[in-house]
Amino acid sequence: MIQTGQPPRVGVVFRPDRSPASLPRAADAAQRAGIDELWLWEDCFMQGGIAQAAVALACSDTLTVGIGVLPAPLRNVVSAAMEIATLATIYPGRVRVGIGHGVQAWMRQAGAAVPSPLTLLREYHSALRRLLAGQAVSTEGRFVRLDGVQLDWVPPQRVPFLIGGTGPKTLRLAGEIADGVIIDSTNTPESAGESLGHVAAGQAERDRVTEFAAVQYLACVPGADGRRRLDDEAVTRGLAAGYGIGGTVDEIVAGIADYAAQTVVLQPLGPHVDFDSFAQTAGAVAAALRAG
Repeated sequence: MIQTGQPPRVGVVFRPDRSPASLPRAADAAQRAGIDELWLWEDCFMQGGIAQAAVALACSDTLTVGIGVLPAPLRNVVSAAMEIATLATIYPGRVRVGIGHGVQAWMRQAGAAVPSPLTLLREYHSALRRLLAGQAVSTEGRFVRLDGVQLDWVPPQRVPFLIGGTGPKTLRLAGEIADGVIIDSTNTPESAGESLGHVAAGQAERDRVTEFAAVQYLACVPGADGRRRLDDEAVTRGLAAGYGIGGTVDEIVAGIADYAAQTVVLQPLGPHVDFDSFAQTAGAVAAALRAG
Protein backbone atom coordinates (compact mmCIF):
# COMPACT_ATOMS: atom_id res chain seq x y z
CA MET A 1 0.00 0.00 0.00
CA ILE A 2 1.17 3.51 -0.75
CA GLN A 3 0.74 5.47 2.47
CA THR A 4 0.04 9.18 2.28
CA GLY A 5 0.78 10.11 5.88
CA GLN A 6 -2.61 11.82 5.94
CA PRO A 7 -5.63 10.86 8.07
CA PRO A 8 -8.07 8.64 6.20
CA ARG A 9 -10.95 10.18 4.33
CA VAL A 10 -14.33 9.31 5.81
CA GLY A 11 -17.36 8.18 3.86
CA VAL A 12 -20.77 6.77 4.62
CA VAL A 13 -22.86 4.18 2.80
CA PHE A 14 -26.35 4.87 1.54
CA ARG A 15 -27.73 1.32 1.57
CA PRO A 16 -29.83 0.28 -1.44
CA ASP A 17 -32.41 -1.30 0.86
CA ARG A 18 -33.40 2.22 1.91
CA SER A 19 -36.06 3.97 -0.14
CA PRO A 20 -34.60 5.68 -3.23
CA ALA A 21 -36.81 8.66 -2.41
CA SER A 22 -34.68 9.33 0.68
CA LEU A 23 -31.39 9.61 -1.24
CA PRO A 24 -31.53 13.39 -1.93
CA ARG A 25 -31.97 14.10 1.78
CA ALA A 26 -29.22 11.61 2.66
CA ALA A 27 -26.75 13.29 0.28
CA ASP A 28 -27.58 16.67 1.78
CA ALA A 29 -27.19 15.29 5.32
CA ALA A 30 -23.78 13.79 4.48
CA GLN A 31 -22.55 17.08 3.04
CA ARG A 32 -23.82 19.14 5.97
CA ALA A 33 -22.10 16.75 8.38
CA GLY A 34 -18.72 17.44 6.76
CA ILE A 35 -18.23 13.90 5.42
CA ASP A 36 -15.80 13.44 2.53
CA GLU A 37 -17.56 10.75 0.52
CA LEU A 38 -20.94 9.07 -0.03
CA TRP A 39 -20.80 5.49 -1.28
CA LEU A 40 -23.56 3.60 -3.06
CA TRP A 41 -24.18 -0.10 -3.67
CA GLU A 42 -25.59 -1.68 -6.79
CA ASP A 43 -27.12 -4.81 -5.30
CA CYS A 44 -29.51 -6.85 -7.42
CA PHE A 45 -32.33 -6.14 -7.68
CA MET A 46 -32.58 -2.91 -5.76
CA GLN A 47 -31.19 0.40 -7.06
CA GLY A 48 -28.97 1.22 -10.02
CA GLY A 49 -25.58 2.60 -9.01
CA ILE A 50 -25.29 5.08 -11.89
CA ALA A 51 -28.75 6.52 -11.29
CA GLN A 52 -28.04 6.83 -7.56
CA ALA A 53 -24.74 8.55 -8.25
CA ALA A 54 -26.39 11.09 -10.55
CA VAL A 55 -28.91 11.99 -7.84
CA ALA A 56 -26.29 12.19 -5.07
CA LEU A 57 -24.00 14.39 -7.16
CA ALA A 58 -26.85 16.71 -8.15
CA CYS A 59 -27.98 17.06 -4.53
CA SER A 60 -24.54 18.02 -3.17
CA ASP A 61 -21.68 20.37 -3.98
CA THR A 62 -18.61 18.94 -2.27
CA LEU A 63 -19.19 15.21 -1.77
CA THR A 64 -17.13 12.68 -3.65
CA VAL A 65 -19.55 9.98 -4.73
CA GLY A 66 -18.33 6.39 -4.93
CA ILE A 67 -20.08 3.51 -6.64
CA GLY A 68 -19.06 0.29 -5.00
CA VAL A 69 -19.49 -1.79 -6.94
CA LEU A 70 -20.84 -2.08 -10.47
CA PRO A 71 -21.16 -5.77 -11.48
CA ALA A 72 -19.23 -6.10 -14.73
CA PRO A 73 -21.27 -9.02 -16.11
CA LEU A 74 -24.49 -7.02 -15.82
CA ARG A 75 -23.34 -3.89 -17.69
CA ASN A 76 -21.99 -3.65 -21.21
CA VAL A 77 -18.63 -1.89 -20.95
CA VAL A 78 -19.52 0.73 -23.60
CA SER A 79 -22.78 1.75 -21.94
CA ALA A 80 -20.99 1.86 -18.57
CA ALA A 81 -18.28 4.08 -20.06
CA MET A 82 -20.88 6.43 -21.55
CA GLU A 83 -22.72 6.76 -18.24
CA ILE A 84 -19.54 7.28 -16.20
CA ALA A 85 -18.17 9.78 -18.71
CA THR A 86 -21.39 11.80 -18.50
CA LEU A 87 -21.22 11.97 -14.69
CA ALA A 88 -17.50 12.73 -14.63
CA THR A 89 -17.85 15.48 -17.24
CA ILE A 90 -20.64 17.23 -15.35
CA TYR A 91 -19.03 16.66 -11.94
CA PRO A 92 -15.26 16.46 -12.58
CA GLY A 93 -13.16 15.07 -9.76
CA ARG A 94 -16.13 13.94 -7.69
CA VAL A 95 -16.67 10.39 -8.98
CA ARG A 96 -14.98 7.13 -7.91
CA VAL A 97 -16.08 3.89 -9.51
CA GLY A 98 -15.68 0.35 -8.23
CA ILE A 99 -16.24 -2.67 -10.44
CA GLY A 100 -16.51 -6.32 -9.49
CA HIS A 101 -17.71 -9.77 -10.47
CA GLY A 102 -21.19 -9.35 -9.02
CA VAL A 103 -22.78 -12.00 -6.82
CA GLN A 104 -22.69 -15.06 -9.06
CA ALA A 105 -26.13 -16.33 -8.05
CA TRP A 106 -27.60 -12.97 -9.06
CA MET A 107 -25.61 -12.94 -12.30
CA ARG A 108 -27.04 -16.38 -13.17
CA GLN A 109 -30.51 -15.19 -12.24
CA ALA A 110 -30.12 -12.22 -14.60
CA GLY A 111 -28.70 -14.37 -17.41
CA ALA A 112 -25.39 -12.50 -17.24
CA ALA A 113 -23.01 -15.00 -15.61
CA VAL A 114 -19.77 -15.88 -17.40
CA PRO A 115 -17.57 -18.97 -16.99
CA SER A 116 -14.49 -16.93 -15.99
CA PRO A 117 -15.39 -13.82 -13.96
CA LEU A 118 -11.73 -12.96 -13.39
CA THR A 119 -10.99 -12.88 -17.14
CA LEU A 120 -14.03 -10.69 -17.72
CA LEU A 121 -12.96 -8.28 -14.97
CA ARG A 122 -9.48 -7.90 -16.44
CA GLU A 123 -10.81 -7.31 -19.98
CA TYR A 124 -13.56 -5.00 -18.73
CA HIS A 125 -11.20 -2.83 -16.68
CA SER A 126 -8.78 -2.44 -19.58
CA ALA A 127 -11.50 -1.44 -22.05
CA LEU A 128 -13.22 0.89 -19.58
CA ARG A 129 -9.97 2.64 -18.71
CA ARG A 130 -9.07 3.18 -22.38
CA LEU A 131 -12.55 4.37 -23.32
CA LEU A 132 -12.61 6.92 -20.48
CA ALA A 133 -9.18 8.15 -21.64
CA GLY A 134 -10.67 9.00 -25.03
CA GLN A 135 -8.95 6.24 -26.98
CA ALA A 136 -10.46 4.42 -29.94
CA VAL A 137 -10.74 0.88 -28.62
CA SER A 138 -10.69 -2.30 -30.65
CA THR A 139 -10.31 -5.57 -28.80
CA GLU A 140 -11.16 -9.22 -29.33
CA GLY A 141 -11.14 -10.63 -25.82
CA ARG A 142 -12.90 -13.67 -24.53
CA PHE A 143 -15.82 -11.58 -23.29
CA VAL A 144 -15.16 -7.95 -24.30
CA ARG A 145 -15.19 -7.36 -28.06
CA LEU A 146 -15.10 -3.82 -29.44
CA ASP A 147 -14.53 -2.47 -32.94
CA GLY A 148 -13.16 1.07 -33.03
CA VAL A 149 -15.33 2.41 -30.19
CA GLN A 150 -14.48 5.95 -29.07
CA LEU A 151 -16.44 8.24 -26.77
CA ASP A 152 -17.42 11.69 -28.02
CA TRP A 153 -17.40 13.11 -24.48
CA VAL A 154 -14.28 12.40 -22.43
CA PRO A 155 -14.06 13.44 -18.75
CA PRO A 156 -11.71 16.38 -18.13
CA GLN A 157 -10.13 14.53 -15.19
CA ARG A 158 -9.06 10.93 -14.83
CA VAL A 159 -11.72 8.79 -13.14
CA PRO A 160 -10.31 6.50 -10.42
CA PHE A 161 -11.30 2.86 -10.95
CA LEU A 162 -11.25 0.44 -8.05
CA ILE A 163 -11.91 -3.29 -7.88
CA GLY A 164 -14.07 -4.78 -5.17
CA GLY A 165 -13.88 -8.42 -4.21
CA THR A 166 -13.12 -10.95 -1.51
CA GLY A 167 -11.15 -13.77 -3.12
CA PRO A 168 -7.31 -13.77 -3.19
CA LYS A 169 -7.16 -13.78 -7.00
CA THR A 170 -9.52 -10.81 -7.31
CA LEU A 171 -7.66 -8.87 -4.64
CA ARG A 172 -4.35 -9.59 -6.36
CA LEU A 173 -5.84 -8.40 -9.67
CA ALA A 174 -6.91 -5.16 -7.98
CA GLY A 175 -3.34 -4.54 -6.89
CA GLU A 176 -2.04 -5.34 -10.35
CA ILE A 177 -4.30 -3.17 -12.54
CA ALA A 178 -6.64 -0.88 -10.57
CA ASP A 179 -6.37 2.52 -8.88
CA GLY A 180 -7.54 1.02 -5.63
CA VAL A 181 -9.38 -1.78 -3.89
CA ILE A 182 -12.65 -1.95 -1.96
CA ILE A 183 -12.48 -4.22 1.11
CA ASP A 184 -15.74 -5.70 2.35
CA SER A 185 -17.31 -4.64 5.66
CA THR A 186 -17.38 -8.18 7.05
CA ASN A 187 -13.61 -8.16 7.64
CA THR A 188 -11.92 -7.89 11.00
CA PRO A 189 -8.69 -5.87 11.22
CA GLU A 190 -6.76 -9.13 10.87
CA SER A 191 -8.61 -10.44 7.83
CA ALA A 192 -8.56 -6.98 6.21
CA GLY A 193 -4.78 -7.01 6.64
CA GLU A 194 -4.64 -10.42 4.94
CA SER A 195 -6.73 -9.05 2.06
CA LEU A 196 -4.36 -6.13 1.63
CA GLY A 197 -1.49 -8.61 1.57
CA HIS A 198 -3.02 -10.19 -1.55
CA VAL A 199 -3.39 -6.70 -3.03
CA ALA A 200 0.26 -5.93 -2.30
CA ALA A 201 1.28 -9.10 -4.12
CA GLY A 202 -0.54 -7.81 -7.18
CA GLN A 203 1.08 -4.41 -6.86
CA ALA A 204 4.47 -6.11 -7.01
CA GLU A 205 3.60 -7.16 -10.57
CA ARG A 206 3.29 -3.57 -11.78
CA ASP A 207 5.93 -2.14 -14.06
CA ARG A 208 5.91 1.18 -12.20
CA VAL A 209 4.71 2.65 -8.92
CA THR A 210 1.28 4.26 -9.21
CA GLU A 211 -0.99 6.01 -6.77
CA PHE A 212 -3.21 3.42 -5.11
CA ALA A 213 -5.83 3.69 -2.38
CA ALA A 214 -7.63 1.14 -0.23
CA VAL A 215 -11.27 1.81 0.56
CA GLN A 216 -12.40 -0.06 3.68
CA TYR A 217 -16.11 -0.49 4.31
CA LEU A 218 -16.76 -0.73 8.06
CA ALA A 219 -19.99 -1.83 9.69
CA CYS A 220 -20.59 0.85 12.29
CA VAL A 221 -23.00 1.06 15.23
CA PRO A 222 -22.65 4.26 17.27
CA GLY A 223 -23.73 4.18 20.89
CA ALA A 224 -22.98 2.42 24.15
CA ASP A 225 -24.33 -0.92 22.91
CA GLY A 226 -22.63 -0.71 19.52
CA ARG A 227 -20.04 -3.43 20.12
CA ARG A 228 -22.63 -5.82 21.54
CA ARG A 229 -24.95 -5.30 18.58
CA LEU A 230 -22.10 -5.98 16.15
CA ASP A 231 -21.17 -9.14 18.03
CA ASP A 232 -24.82 -10.29 17.96
CA GLU A 233 -24.89 -9.61 14.22
CA ALA A 234 -21.70 -11.63 13.76
CA VAL A 235 -23.31 -14.63 15.47
CA THR A 236 -26.52 -14.28 13.43
CA ARG A 237 -24.67 -14.05 10.11
CA GLY A 238 -21.84 -16.44 10.90
CA LEU A 239 -19.17 -13.72 10.71
CA ALA A 240 -15.90 -13.50 12.60
CA ALA A 241 -16.13 -11.91 16.02
CA GLY A 242 -14.62 -8.45 16.19
CA TYR A 243 -15.74 -7.18 12.81
CA GLY A 244 -16.92 -3.58 12.51
CA ILE A 245 -16.64 -0.69 14.93
CA GLY A 246 -19.01 0.82 17.46
CA GLY A 247 -19.36 3.00 20.51
CA THR A 248 -18.58 6.66 21.06
CA VAL A 249 -16.90 8.91 18.51
CA ASP A 250 -13.56 8.38 20.26
CA GLU A 251 -14.04 4.62 20.27
CA ILE A 252 -14.93 4.63 16.56
CA VAL A 253 -11.82 6.71 15.81
CA ALA A 254 -9.71 4.24 17.79
CA GLY A 255 -11.27 1.33 15.90
CA ILE A 256 -10.49 2.91 12.54
CA ALA A 257 -6.81 3.03 13.52
CA ASP A 258 -6.76 -0.78 13.37
CA TYR A 259 -7.47 -0.71 9.62
CA ALA A 260 -4.90 0.32 7.00
CA ALA A 261 -6.94 2.26 4.46
CA GLN A 262 -6.87 5.65 2.79
CA THR A 263 -10.69 5.86 2.94
CA VAL A 264 -12.97 4.35 5.59
CA VAL A 265 -16.64 4.08 4.70
CA LEU A 266 -18.97 3.72 7.66
CA GLN A 267 -21.89 1.43 6.92
CA PRO A 268 -25.14 1.42 8.94
CA LEU A 269 -26.08 -1.99 10.27
CA GLY A 270 -29.53 -1.95 8.71
CA PRO A 271 -31.87 0.04 6.47
CA HIS A 272 -33.86 1.55 9.34
CA VAL A 273 -31.04 3.50 11.00
CA ASP A 274 -31.71 7.25 11.27
CA PHE A 275 -29.41 8.41 8.47
CA ASP A 276 -29.21 12.04 9.61
CA SER A 277 -27.99 10.98 13.05
CA PHE A 278 -25.60 8.43 11.56
CA ALA A 279 -24.16 11.07 9.22
CA GLN A 280 -23.65 13.48 12.11
CA THR A 281 -21.66 10.83 13.99
CA ALA A 282 -19.59 10.12 10.88
CA GLY A 283 -18.95 13.82 10.50
CA ALA A 284 -17.72 14.02 14.09
CA VAL A 285 -15.44 11.05 13.41
CA ALA A 286 -14.08 12.78 10.29
CA ALA A 287 -13.42 15.98 12.26
CA ALA A 288 -11.64 14.07 15.02
CA LEU A 289 -9.41 12.28 12.49
CA ARG A 290 -8.52 15.56 10.77
CA ALA A 291 -7.65 17.08 14.13
CA GLY A 292 -5.07 14.38 14.67
